[in-house]
Amino acid sequence: MKAMVLRECAEIKVEGEPRRYPSLPLKDDPLELMDLNVPEPGFGEVLIRVSACGVCQTDVDIVEGRRVCKLPVILGHQAVGVVARVGGGVSRVGVGDRVGVAWIGWSCGSCNYCVRGEENLCGSFKATGCDFNGCYAEYMVAGEAYVYRLPGVYDDFEAAPLLCAGAIGYRALRLLGMKDGLTLGLFGFGASAHQIIQVARKLYPSSRILVFTRSREHATLAESLGADWAGPPTAEPPEKLDRAVDFTPVGEVTARALSLLKPGGRLVVNVIRKRSPIALDYTEHLWMEREVKSVANVTRRDVIEYLEVAGRARVRVTVNVYKLEDANEALKRVKVGGVTGAVVLRP
Repeated sequence: MKAMVLRECAEIKVEGEPRRYPSLPLKDDPLELMDLNVPEPGFGEVLIRVSACGVCQTDVDIVEGRRVCKLPVILGHQAVGVVARVGGGVSRVGVGDRVGVAWIGWSCGSCNYCVRGEENLCGSFKATGCDFNGCYAEYMVAGEAYVYRLPGVYDDFEAAPLLCAGAIGYRALRLLGMKDGLTLGLFGFGASAHQIIQVARKLYPSSRILVFTRSREHATLAESLGADWAGPPTAEPPEKLDRAVDFTPVGEVTARALSLLKPGGRLVVNVIRKRSPIALDYTEHLWMEREVKSVANVTRRDVIEYLEVAGRARVRVTVNVYKLEDANEALKRVKVGGVTGAVVLRP
């Protein structure tokens, strides 16, 4: 099978972008196209013929070493495909079933977090495309307990971004404690936010939604999907925020979002790693009972619920499709936020 393999961490070279990690090699193409044996599913596992694989900011974090993973590794944790073979003990899915795979690849099931339904916080949590090989390949293996049925209203390319960008955004929305009528701010408007604004618009019809993005194209998409206002993060919005989600990899945006919260407001930071530090002043950013909360991974419940919500709400997913061999170019576009909507690979 063909696969795009990361052998060593490297800073992804993008023309015009300053270097941030001089200790790492600077590479145009950190992923190598290789011809590998098709993996065999073990007990409780399924082999999936991949038809679509989403590209995520977390993949950029892995390449550039901000998220430590096994090496070499095949990236990719937003997989859609068809079950090609099953291992022993598999009973929930069968050959020919269309399934998806998300970031959560394994949790212990017995620690306090797992028992409470917070398997995303499990100390033994393992991630697809990080601790296990993922879907930047023609085939991948996944545990039966960690694959999902997909809404029939989406084709394979549209379904892939639901599995991480959508699911993690849905978790962030739940963590906000959002109520209808509150003003919601979304900072960054990529693969995740362009889905979640549609869910928020349906769940909280009386709320005003303000979108902060550097890209005029992203702002135009936001307005078409229901934003009441869209502008750059440095602009003064028409009103302060009750709740906000920071989808960006930039530390300065977190401080900006907190400074725009009303007293008692809450910010959820929906990113695994920040590329630059977060510098906060207590009086400006946190005083008056402002809150900040991070999102860590997703649970299987998040994925299952979001797939149902997205299907019912007919969430519109904007996708940009690249060939598997062009995964390095796709990573560059994701790194600089140069894509409207989500990026998906076609093996």
